[in-house]
Amino acid sequence: MGQVLEGRSTPFCHAADGRIERLEPGISRRMLGYGPDLMLCRVWFEQGAVGQVHSHPHSQTSYIESGRFRVTVDGEQRELGAGDAFFVAPDLEHGAICVETGVILDAFSPAREDFLATEV
Repeated sequence: MGQVLEGRSTPFCHAADGRIERLEPGISRRMLGYGPDLMLCRVWFEQGAVGQVHSHPHSQTSYIESGRFRVTVDGEQRELGAGDAFFVAPDLEHGAICVETGVILDAFSPAREDFLATEV
């Protein structure tokens, strides 16, 4: 990803750079950029992978770059595909099941400090 400087990432992120972190089975994440108030991550999902229902105090918006996902936000479920997006207000429960292998771009405000702890 690049060197961390004063609580933010370096200003540029090339697709070939950065560490890909393996999360739950079938899910991987790369940090793309962050500062104290905003963070962007690319998350790869294999078909059938489950992003468990969870909540956090951050606002989150997510863009489906490719694939198909069954997304649940605050008990409401929708199937979303490439070009679709969803928003999660702070502390709402949400999760996703990958129906067709794909990629989601996740943006968080403020930055997820818990993600940064694993990035170093």
